Amino acid sequence: MPLASSNGARQGDSADRQDGETPRARSAEADPLVARYVEYLAHEKRCSAHTVAAYRRDLAAFREGLEADDWTATRPWHVRAHLGRLHARGRSPRTIGRVLSSLRAFFTFAVRHGVLPANPAAGIAGPKRGKPLPKALDIDRAGRLFDARPGSKIELRDRAMLEILYGCGVRLAELVGIDLKDVDLANGFATVTGKGNRTRIVPLGEPAIEAIRAWLATRPGAVPSAPLFTGRGEHRISPRTVQLRLKKLSATELGTDALHPHMLRHSFASHLLESSGDLRAVQELLGHADIATTQIYTHLDFQHLAKVYDAAHPRAKARDRER
Repeated sequence: MPLASSNGARQGDSADRQDGETPRARSAEADPLVARYVEYLAHEKRCSAHTVAAYRRDLAAFREGLEADDWTATRPWHVRAHLGRLHARGRSPRTIGRVLSSLRAFFTFAVRHGVLPANPAAGIAGPKRGKPLPKALDIDRAGRLFDARPGSKIELRDRAMLEILYGCGVRLAELVGIDLKDVDLANGFATVTGKGNRTRIVPLGEPAIEAIRAWLATRPGAVPSAPLFTGRGEHRISPRTVQLRLKKLSATELGTDALHPHMLRHSFASHLLESSGDLRAVQELLGHADIATTQIYTHLDFQHLAKVYDAAHPRAKARDRER
């Protein structure tokens, strides 16, 4: 059944509006179409809370600049005008592209439910942007993270998390989502749930197995349905806690707090590709649906080879002298 447009959400705005609020801002939050779309993202698409919040913000910002009373009057020039305003405010091409993607997906949903006859964002191209190479630690600096010997319960947990992040290349959300039942220490693997609710099996190295066993020894009686990594009160550890603990470890061992979970994932991929050259295997281990996503690491591998060439090959040295 077609969804209602946002006309009804706007009725009574002027009567119950709080000071300083615009009617459009209120209608964006209470819009029934947006509410249904957010529910779709959370429960059917199984998007993370962070992703859902980003979509909601993008739609609210667009709705505030929309002159019409409801979504049915949205035209391509409304979308272009909104992207132009973002550009004028100094937003990066990456941000503008993400907003366009949010709008395009929302309008596709509206068309599918009979609110719009066509997607007004379908034919609009996003701004061109370069693809920065992901930052990765070199092998020596990655090894220094494991120099400290964990003693306390928290340190044992942090070591096990570090072993999985760098040793398996999992995403942060995948790490915190692991339950005890997902880990098979006898056979050396763990099952993780990635983007799009896709599951995959990742191998665990001996250091990771030993670190997990040491951590679990501090939690006798934990049931299989319990989370693998916990914080206070034995509740599932939060992504933010993982980030902060990595920063603390990095500050101690590397002299900088710039380390974050995704940098360990990048380091895992680039170091594995340097050693094996097997792009397809790296794709499977990372859980990339498209191998084109994995190919970014071939550039990192080339940078490594170029440094080796410049440092060792006589013609590279001759070339340097000629510059």
